[in-house]
Amino acid sequence: MINPKLFDDLAKKLAAAVPSGVRAVQADLEQQFLALLQARLEKLDLVTREQFDVQRRVLERTRSKVEALEKQLAELEALE
Repeated sequence: MINPKLFDDLAKKLAAAVPSGVRAVQADLEQQFLALLQARLEKLDLVTREQFDVQRRVLERTRSKVEALEKQLAELEALE
C-alpha cells in the first residue's frame, strides 16, 4: 500500500497552499485533505503488499502443480 506519511505530507502541502487569511484553520484543513485523499484511494480497489505476496505464492504453487500434472500427462501419453 502507499506510505501513510505520503498522505500526511501531501495534506500538509495542500493546507500550506491555502491563503494566509485562512491559516487559522490549517490543522482542520490538513485533516480534511487527508480524509479526502484516503477516501479517494480506497475507491481504487488497491491491495496491500501482503495480500499481493500471498496471491503471488498461491500462483507459484498452482503453477508448480500444473507443471507436475503436465509432466504426468506426457508420461502417460508416452506409454500409449
